[in-house]
Amino acid sequence: MVGSKRRIFKIILKLIKIVLQFINVTSIVALLTAHFVIKERTFLSSLIFYALPLPIIIVVVLFISIVLTKKWRRFNLILASILLLVWLSKSFKLHIPDDINKSDLEIVFWNASRANDFQMAFNKNEGVPDVMVLVESKKNDIEEFKRKYPNYCFYKSDRELFVFSKAPLIIESENKSKFSTTVINFKTFGINFYAVDVTGSFDVPREWGLNYVNKQINRKDNTIVLGDFNVPYESIYLKQFKKGFNHAFNEKGNGFRETWYNNIPLLSLDHIWVSKDLKVLKTEKFYTKESDHSMLKTYIRK
Repeated sequence: MVGSKRRIFKIILKLIKIVLQFINVTSIVALLTAHFVIKERTFLSSLIFYALPLPIIIVVVLFISIVLTKKWRRFNLILASILLLVWLSKSFKLHIPDDINKSDLEIVFWNASRANDFQMAFNKNEGVPDVMVLVESKKNDIEEFKRKYPNYCFYKSDRELFVFSKAPLIIESENKSKFSTTVINFKTFGINFYAVDVTGSFDVPREWGLNYVNKQINRKDNTIVLGDFNVPYESIYLKQFKKGFNHAFNEKGNGFRETWYNNIPLLSLDHIWVSKDLKVLKTEKFYTKESDHSMLKTYIRK
């Protein structure tokens, strides 16, 4: 009787192991397929793709390994190590910055996450840059800033998008899609700029926002495009930018490229794209507790 109970227990234990191994394999295949193969082919797959960056997949693989046998745990650990190397090779950058001259431009972008204004951004930047763009910033009192900085230029859009420049500021156009993606084309310091804020609503496909942005960008020379694109660098919707522009952080940044979420390097949603006739000298990313997005700063030479 005791022997039969032991055999039943062993059978049940073996079945549990098989089920766990099956769950492990199918989960890993599904995660890797969603991230590397399917990506943004459909609206639903795009949401899964954004929700499962490589760091999350690595954590899931390691978490599942806790309940596996020694053999399968070793497999998961090896796979997690490979994925970690893949992620680091893509996201972690090391560059030697060029020397900065007084004539070079200091350009800053920040998703200020509503609770921050220009003054907070200046403080975080440890100085007033030549050009700054803020999105999702509600607190700015433009008239007050004009009195405080009378020699500089400020612009407030219809939405939560603000532009600052030390030089005269010419607003060429401000366009907003019916799904709340905004693109402001402005000129300052003899350079053409596009400030971008792509809607982050879950019920609006990112494809609509990025297609709208791509149609607005009608210049690829002497141009800088910066903003919250709400898609990671790996997105298929950034192909046009990758062909026509240099990514400022990829060119001269150091550390992790990702700007979101709350100083955890999960997704690179914020980007500064620089036309290839301009030179990127140095790019920095500032971690901050004031916003769930990191601040980006780059130095450009014409």
